[in-house]
Amino acid sequence: MFRIGHCKPRSWGSFWAILALVGLATRAAQRADMGGEAAGTSINHSQMLLQRLQDLLRQGNASDVILRVQAVGTDEVRAFHTHRLLLGLHSELFRELLSNQSEVVLQEPRDCAAVFDKFIRYLYCGELTVLLAQAIPLHRLATKYRVASLQRGVADYMRAHLAGGAGPAVGWYHYAVSTGDEALRESCLQFLAWNLSAVAGSAEWGAVSPELLAQLLQRSDLVLQDELELFHALEAWLGRARPPPPVAERALRAIRYPMIPPAQLFQLQARSAALERHGPAVADLLLQAYQFHAASPLHYAKYFDVNGSAFLPRNYLAPAWGAPWVINNPARDDRSTSFQTQLGPSGHDAGRRITWNVLFSPRWLPVSLRPVYADAAGTALPAARPEDGRPRLVVTPASSGGDAAGVSFQKTVLVGARQQGRLLVRHAYSFHQSSEEAGDFLAHADLQRRNSEYLVENALHLHLIVKPVYHTLIRTPN
Repeated sequence: MFRIGHCKPRSWGSFWAILALVGLATRAAQRADMGGEAAGTSINHSQMLLQRLQDLLRQGNASDVILRVQAVGTDEVRAFHTHRLLLGLHSELFRELLSNQSEVVLQEPRDCAAVFDKFIRYLYCGELTVLLAQAIPLHRLATKYRVASLQRGVADYMRAHLAGGAGPAVGWYHYAVSTGDEALRESCLQFLAWNLSAVAGSAEWGAVSPELLAQLLQRSDLVLQDELELFHALEAWLGRARPPPPVAERALRAIRYPMIPPAQLFQLQARSAALERHGPAVADLLLQAYQFHAASPLHYAKYFDVNGSAFLPRNYLAPAWGAPWVINNPARDDRSTSFQTQLGPSGHDAGRRITWNVLFSPRWLPVSLRPVYADAAGTALPAARPEDGRPRLVVTPASSGGDAAGVSFQKTVLVGARQQGRLLVRHAYSFHQSSEEAGDFLAHADLQRRNSEYLVENALHLHLIVKPVYHTLIRTPN
């Protein structure tokens, strides 16, 4: 349950309520003038005004227009005794619709008709309480009747609940596309990309449209166990949706087969119903994957372009690509850890590891803010306070050598939050390939606050990922 409010008092309401408040303010001003006060006195009766507006709606006093709301496909009709002035203040469409009518019949879908009382109450009081299932019908009503403040409020509610893992991301994505709400569409898409494992294992996965599936498959920031998990999720979707062959084949070609070890590729070719049906459409990609695994990346890169997305790992959670790190009481002091990753996804590098050292500091100070006790003239300068610092995370290789020739490493840090027993990704920070840290890491986090959105039971849940990025070398002449 969530409350949306835009309750700043305005010049609305019944005529007598406004006159009463104006009269109170006038008498107060007169008393202030008589008393010789130098400064004005503020009198606030906004809550009284809101209560009277609620009474107007509930009792229908002095109503000058009746809205009869009928749920489409039913005989159910609800009557609302309303006031033309108040509806028109929020909505130009209502102003035009009700200008010369005292009674209007409105046809609304069932879900919208069910929440029309909440919608009308918002027009009178500037606030309402929202449940998850009511978000789309309320947003649809606000859009239809051009109530911009309610549109923004419900959209903010939806984005906030997406971040908490409570909202139906797939349904809200399709709704955002249908209404042209680009901000909500992007929020849904980002949540789905960061939490694909959780979504693919839920009932929502079957409702994914081919267009949304294509959007997800082309992304490199998908968070999942490994590419094989994505293939199985796609195969499950194909079994439910049964799309036309061209759609299925485009989806299968978006899988990054070089990221799947050869032994697992053999099993897929032998057992996958999707590959049995559409195998010829991806035969060239499977051959490419086997060639990639058979040679060293340096040798392969001399003859083939490795800059395509097929050779770029996504954000894999498998141990070969990173490690989780839970930091209890993160505001307390500096911490460090280390972990190992595979040198690269090629079968040639399967047994080769790189060790990474990680340093976390909750209150690191940049050089410009570090304590300086005197300037050139000898004048003492104040030292920086601990709260001026910001969290910092540095990831460096334990050693350097020729093993990493022709490859650079992209680091990503995921920040999780636990919702309904699941650990979901709330934030992701990517380092530039040549950098050892993310400049904006937890830039807006208050780690001192126990109920911070970045903490789970006063612990910071991180997952560190290192992705090798191959570079095409100068091709040798034949």
